[in-house]
Amino acid sequence: MLQLLKIDLKKLTSYRTFWIICGLYFFTLLTTTASGMEFLKWLARTIEGFGQSININRIPLYHFPDVWQNLAWASGLLKIMIGIMVLISITNEYSYRTIRQNIIDGLSRKEFLLSKIYTNALLSVLSMVLVFLVALVTGLIYSSQLDMSYMFQGVEFYPAYFLEVFAFLSFALMLGIFVQRSGLSIILLLNSYLIELIIKENIDEYVPWMIKFFPLESIMNLVPMPFARYAFQQIQDYVSLEAVGIALVWTFLFNYFSYLRLKKADI
Repeated sequence: MLQLLKIDLKKLTSYRTFWIICGLYFFTLLTTTASGMEFLKWLARTIEGFGQSININRIPLYHFPDVWQNLAWASGLLKIMIGIMVLISITNEYSYRTIRQNIIDGLSRKEFLLSKIYTNALLSVLSMVLVFLVALVTGLIYSSQLDMSYMFQGVEFYPAYFLEVFAFLSFALMLGIFVQRSGLSIILLLNSYLIELIIKENIDEYVPWMIKFFPLESIMNLVPMPFARYAFQQIQDYVSLEAVGIALVWTFLFNYFSYLRLKKADI
């Protein structure tokens, strides 16, 4: 496992694009998750009446235990950036014939795919750890109640967030392996939510129970949007085991379809 991961990282770290996109992703992830209160203050200054109608200092955006779900959900919006990096990395393998060279050098197609999956897992872990640390630090700064059992209520959103990122990167990897062209695969990735939305809107009236089984919908359902609770609306403030099960099945299928395509492809 470590050997395969090292092989893939050795290739990736030689690409300037890898450093640029990863740097931008983790920098954006850090600044976006840490600046929520500053954003609310900006809204209060910019939108007339916003600060008067809503006391932003009373919104427990970074308070334990809300902070876990709030930051996990907000961070999930940025996963498309790292998904584009995964697409570029796999399509470059085809463009620069490095995949063929790896196979000639003795790497099996299964091992090649595993090296990509391990890299996706590593990026997902790094993303989860960064958001977890931001949530922990901001929670310690803003929360008035620091009882350990209270603080860590809802921390299960972080394994769910890891699965959300890993499943999406598996989807991006599959897309890159099937399409093999960076420009087209990036366009498809960016439009994948729109395509799924159009299909869902057309079947919602007839078979609404199917919506939760759609691939991108199931990934989004891992960490439900939490902010409606501040408008006194009911939200799902727990990780659904059903959503985890559906996302795990899709993650397996994305990687399995990638393997089938790679196994039969003329590289």
